[in-house]
Amino acid sequence: QVQFVESGGGLVQPGGSLRPSCAGSGFTFTDYDMAWYRQPPGKEREWVASVTRDGESTNYRPAVKGRFTISRDNTENTVYLQMNSLTPEEAAHYYCNGAGGRWNRSWGQGTQVNVTT
Repeated sequence: QVQFVESGGGLVQPGGSLRPSCAGSGFTFTDYDMAWYRQPPGKEREWVASVTRDGESTNYRPAVKGRFTISRDNTENTVYLQMNSLTPEEAAHYYCNGAGGRWNRSWGQGTQVNVTT
């Protein structure tokens, strides 16, 4: 079955950086565009960034554009999210899935990002 395992979150100060990763399995990784999402405390899950199946094209929500970079390694079935200049408002649980939430019933446990002094 489709599975996602996220890791690489943590605690950083405002302005800091993190690079979570997500390993996908149970599907042909190279056949699908992938995306990162996040769910702040008490809020709905929101889309953050997407990358095409070949890794050549990316798209970002406006608030993170220029600070976050999504990438993928198709040899490792892994997608990454380099996050720079983090703000406290970006503290959230971060998840990956197919673009458009393709596997909406197969969310992983996510990885927690905390941004605080």
